[in-house]
Amino acid sequence: MTQHRQAGVLMHITSLPEGNLGPEAYRFVDTLVKMGVSVWQTLPVNQPHGDQSPYQSVSAHAGHSGMISAQQLQLDGWCLPNELTLSLPALMAKVMARVQSGSAPTHGEGHGLSWSGFARFCQTQQYWLEDFALFGCLREQHHNQSWQQWPQAYRKHDPQALQAYRTTHQEPLTLIKFTQYVFFQQWAQLKRYANQRGIRLFGDIPIFVAYDSADVWAHPAWFKLDDTLNMTVVAGVPPDYFSETGQRWGNPHYDWLAMQKDGFSWWLGRIDTQAQLFDVLRIDHFRGLQAAWEIPAEEPTAINGTWQEAPGEALLNAITETFPELSLVAEDLGIITAEVDALRHGFDLPGMKILQFAFGGGEDNPYLPENIEQNSVAYTGTHDNDTTLGWYLTAPEHVRNHLHDYLNQHPPQMPAALIKLTLESQAKLAIIPMQDILALDSQARMNTPGTIEGNWCWRMQWSQLSEEKLLSFRHSVEESGRFHA
Repeated sequence: MTQHRQAGVLMHITSLPEGNLGPEAYRFVDTLVKMGVSVWQTLPVNQPHGDQSPYQSVSAHAGHSGMISAQQLQLDGWCLPNELTLSLPALMAKVMARVQSGSAPTHGEGHGLSWSGFARFCQTQQYWLEDFALFGCLREQHHNQSWQQWPQAYRKHDPQALQAYRTTHQEPLTLIKFTQYVFFQQWAQLKRYANQRGIRLFGDIPIFVAYDSADVWAHPAWFKLDDTLNMTVVAGVPPDYFSETGQRWGNPHYDWLAMQKDGFSWWLGRIDTQAQLFDVLRIDHFRGLQAAWEIPAEEPTAINGTWQEAPGEALLNAITETFPELSLVAEDLGIITAEVDALRHGFDLPGMKILQFAFGGGEDNPYLPENIEQNSVAYTGTHDNDTTLGWYLTAPEHVRNHLHDYLNQHPPQMPAALIKLTLESQAKLAIIPMQDILALDSQARMNTPGTIEGNWCWRMQWSQLSEEKLLSFRHSVEESGRFHA
């Protein structure tokens, strides 16, 4: 993180009008330039499960194939207009055959793809790609059932059985790997475009991985599983602001002792994959690197859990020594102890400050603008909060009154007033969700923690971003000393 004041926008790739890495993503970069901001923050971009949650993926490494843009492949000359509506596997098979033969059907811009490049990708990403391809192929063959339901030889990752499977399934395995190659190439192309225009990409690493993932299947020894490979404890958070019964996420916990003995190789590989995609990385649920809430697997809620310590200092030492150029941000929301603060400060990591949490309490509230330290990332709200307009319209009366008095506006112009307050804070980076720039209400909320329906599906429309809204936000960025020319 640089020392000068910066501004950014939080907007997931799937929230773009087309929801992928195609022309709309480039248009969004151009829009950020017009706004005078220098950071684009997204949610995790790994391959999700059917619920589309970016925080429950089938791999800690693999990119979300649904973000691959057929339109971009056409622009680059690799597919024809009448192929744009093909299913992704059918389209990838056509593109792979053309890349292998070196014969693009049209003279497009010709970015990226080559068979030698694919071979290099397979070699450099082998540490995760081989297992992911096997996992994806086997999962499809078993009707997307969890790996725990597969025949024993596959379930237990038997080397001989898997070698025999490779021999008889070379084509679908290669197609899965090639699809990942296309994702990483399209991402690299977008990242170059953004970086050349002064926009840095800010990503997000979920603290835990899904049980039904290639990572747990391939490396069960690094997770707290019993002899039958079932989870003994699951992750979550205790009762808090969001939920009276806490949140039972259901992810497996790490066997930190085993991971540390191995030099944290899985974690370093994971950071390496994400460092290829992003300039800045947020560690989601950072407090889990100091101690995490362990819930017995048979418990239906998160109430009856215990805090279990993690070797956060040793892990962060390994990460910062291996990736000295990478900027890290700690998501330190929720129940934060002195030990968690000490771990964050020990590595000089910026924490997060949410302005929606600032009002309705006392003067010592850490989210009030005057209490926000410089080494922070300030937000109006995040993907887990309501939009700022939605929050304001449903906030308790004492919260609204406090906000009105604080701003000396009765009533204030919302969400513009909270955006301005966030940008004018001391935090060296201020991030505004796109929904707030567009002044949208609760219908545009991205996620409601503790619920499984209706999340992750919001998409913007360009018609929502009027010239007036763009210029108004740009003016606020300029006034706050965060403008990036």
